[in-house]
Amino acid sequence: MNNVIDLIEKRRSVARYDNSTISPADITELVRLATLSPSAYNFQNWHFIAVLEDEAKQKLHQAAYGQPQILQAATTLIVIGELNAHRSLAQRLQQSVDNDILPQEVADAWAEAAANSHEGNPQVQREEAIRSASLASMTLMLAAENMGYASGAMGGFEEEQVRQAFNLTDDQIPVMLITLGKGAAKGWQQKTRRSVDEVLTLV
Repeated sequence: MNNVIDLIEKRRSVARYDNSTISPADITELVRLATLSPSAYNFQNWHFIAVLEDEAKQKLHQAAYGQPQILQAATTLIVIGELNAHRSLAQRLQQSVDNDILPQEVADAWAEAAANSHEGNPQVQREEAIRSASLASMTLMLAAENMGYASGAMGGFEEEQVRQAFNLTDDQIPVMLITLGKGAAKGWQQKTRRSVDEVLTLV
């Protein structure tokens, strides 16, 4: 399935896996594709932890209220949003300047604007971190579908437990868990969605 519309229409959330494995190369490629997602000012304010080892799975299983798919999936990715991204923005934009993608004056203007809006504003920083991590998560799940892996997005976890178990810094927010692997059974098809008439307003 190379057509992105097919991927969107056929992807479904999976909660039961067959205990198969996933290669580090496939994880790396999925994260590479996820990092092509958009972010404000090109913050790239995300990080990913791939939970593979049994001991790490047990820690995450406990932090995720004992949900069994954590243990069954080939891996669970902890998708993290990063605060204070504006402080390293100039450095991150420099590659685009060096590659003649972005003019230096534009990069400087973005860095200044980001500093003005984000420095000392924890709410804006948190909202932006969650937004970026969420965009990356959806990209990753569609890429996983294209590579033949089932996935499931999970918001059911204790943030502080995840933070402590995986040594997150004060600038890192665990936003979402994404289980990945081979589905154990066919399961439900994509569940029926609300009609476009209900959710779209044209003005």
